[in-house]
Amino acid sequence: MGQRGFTEAGLRRVRRVLTRHVESGKIPGLVALLGRGDHTHVEAIGTMRHDGGPPMRRDTIFRMASASKPVTTAGAMILLDECRLRLDEPVDAWLPELAARRVLARPDGPLDDTVPAERPITVRDLLTSTFGLGVDFELMTAPIRAATFAATDYSVYSGPAPEPGEWMRRLGELPLSHQPGRRWQYDLAIEVLGVLIARVAGTTLEEFLRERLFTPLGMNDTGFHVPAEKIDRLPPLYGPDPATGEFHVWDQARGGRSSTPPAFQGAGGGLVSTADDYHAYFRMLLGHGQPILSRPAVELMTTDRLSPQMSAARQNMYRGIAHIAQGMPPGGWGFGMGVHTRRDGYVPAGQFGWDGGTGTSAYADPGSGLVGVLLTQVGMSTPDSTRVIQDFWTTAHQALA
Repeated sequence: MGQRGFTEAGLRRVRRVLTRHVESGKIPGLVALLGRGDHTHVEAIGTMRHDGGPPMRRDTIFRMASASKPVTTAGAMILLDECRLRLDEPVDAWLPELAARRVLARPDGPLDDTVPAERPITVRDLLTSTFGLGVDFELMTAPIRAATFAATDYSVYSGPAPEPGEWMRRLGELPLSHQPGRRWQYDLAIEVLGVLIARVAGTTLEEFLRERLFTPLGMNDTGFHVPAEKIDRLPPLYGPDPATGEFHVWDQARGGRSSTPPAFQGAGGGLVSTADDYHAYFRMLLGHGQPILSRPAVELMTTDRLSPQMSAARQNMYRGIAHIAQGMPPGGWGFGMGVHTRRDGYVPAGQFGWDGGTGTSAYADPGSGLVGVLLTQVGMSTPDSTRVIQDFWTTAHQALA
């Protein structure tokens, strides 16, 4: 009937659909993993570079981008389990740069027109991405967007961030665009959460995650850079030209951004990893957190934490970037990850995880016990990597026995 929880016909369809994307010339290569129980099925298709080169392998290392968020957030949950952090306690003691905040009188108004924050920023605000600042597609032309970008942005195409203390100092000079806890805004909260984890733990973010998460789970290829002895397993990262589709290199392997330890270990998008490492992490979540987290911690992370108004605003924010919005989980956001709150396609309600702008995707479905990981080296400057991610999930759920 099935091959270890999957049907033979379903797995053939997965491979056929993914191969079609590679053969189109728009996705040079990919690694896809489907896991269910103790069994996995892996497809490594295509090549590391767009002009050929070594083939993709199961142990190829990828830049995870925002798919880092569901993993790094576990660091905060460990500290919550140990009562070294508390959900609704202000972060002021650990992040004094965020104390006594001012808030814009109008989110799109001038930076000097502010009112006092109604309450302090809490740990919960960071975990739910509602602390008052972040990427907001309804404020892309507002003064606060330009100021936030200038103070804190870093990526494969804009340059490295400073060390965490300086980064927080710059962030602390900005007003909030919304009162704490009022509005979901993307990305920035998880970066701040990474600084909080490190300060509470008294070490670097990577050292804490390695000791408490990566090493216990055998995630030996996960970190914030690729060491020299593994650099041959890292492909270039491409950002195709939106007009022509021509492959532009966003980041080389040797000598690129991921080849050296960063000054700022970005919890929101800085991890490099493999399909098997991510499989180990999401299997831990499906196993109710053992041996890393408590069951309540996993339930908090993987169920929707937003009010209906916040969820509606979140969906509205993505409508302006249609090729990304099509893949967004309907409505829900837990702690550091998206949560499907209803079946709105082939993916069932309850599936949790997230995607990365470098063409990565990792989710788990507690209903079927499925873990899926799809990794490419093509950034979301065009719809191509988004389409292969969508098609992967469409075929993955059909492949279940």
